[in-house]
Amino acid sequence: MTKGENSEVTERLSLPGFVNAHSHTFQRALRGRSSGDDFWRWREAMLAEADGQTPNSVRAGYIKTYAEMRAAGYTAVGEFHYLGLDEAFAAVEAAAEAGIELVLLLAAYARGGLDRFRQASPADYLQQLEALRGRGVRVGVAPHSVRACPRDWLVELGRYADREGLPLHVHASEQPREIEECLAETGLRPIELLAETGCLGPRTTVVHATHADPAELDLVAEAQARICICPTTEANLGDGFAPVTALCERAIGMCIGSDSNMRIDPLEELRELEGIARRAAGRRNVVSVDSLLCFGSDEGAAALGLEQWSDVAVNPDHRSLRGVDPADLLPALVFGCSADVFFGAGT
Repeated sequence: MTKGENSEVTERLSLPGFVNAHSHTFQRALRGRSSGDDFWRWREAMLAEADGQTPNSVRAGYIKTYAEMRAAGYTAVGEFHYLGLDEAFAAVEAAAEAGIELVLLLAAYARGGLDRFRQASPADYLQQLEALRGRGVRVGVAPHSVRACPRDWLVELGRYADREGLPLHVHASEQPREIEECLAETGLRPIELLAETGCLGPRTTVVHATHADPAELDLVAEAQARICICPTTEANLGDGFAPVTALCERAIGMCIGSDSNMRIDPLEELRELEGIARRAAGRRNVVSVDSLLCFGSDEGAAALGLEQWSDVAVNPDHRSLRGVDPADLLPALVFGCSADVFFGAGT
């Protein structure tokens, strides 16, 4: 094979970079820990880990994890951040050093969690967000959840995001208990509350929606919002199965996130997303490979408000692609490869 022919093959395997639309990078430190029999007990360990974070530990740890993401094929990340403003700036510095595009999704927290998570008011939260914007940081509005943000906060934050044309990301319907508590407090399910308070629109990304009911999914579709699915984390925490088939039936856009960063591999997230759909439907090829790759890149970028992000190059000589017919390269990539198939992996 001549040099020119090799370049042509390599160019043909250049893809839009994967976009990690939902990451809590400090949680990488929790991988492998078996304590906590359910989400809520695991959350106690997560809160303890969060409580010990400093700007220095964030910068040092995030540089390493962002470098892992970059090597795994992610070229942009949405950092859903609730550790404090100084730590937010440290995350921005870490992303720049690791060479990954960052959108800082600053979490609004009125109640629950740790003291360091919380702001005194929506105005206090927006002041923090403006401090980031004033330093040129790309941001999104992120009411943490309906557990953390009451109705009046949601109304104000939804209004601000709409006025400023910013992405809005929010956890919703990840756990049955969350839904029960929301119903008891408001008489509405979480996504219904988001819709009623102006937090559900075309720039909204609902993270998880694992236990959303059909009416809630109809609201997401009507609003042209997206769902971010984080399959490896949702499996690790025992959240349940994402309603992939129902999302496809409603033409709801999907993106992916590494979330707790137990695993950092976009191909694994996409493979599991389709695996969930296949097991639920009892058939193969529920989501096309082209759609899966779109979920992994374009939809994630749109969720973060990105118009440009770096491509990623596949190593066509990787052992996992050896002997694959050229017509089957993309399906083989998604269903037969791990993240070490990308040039730069393992660095």
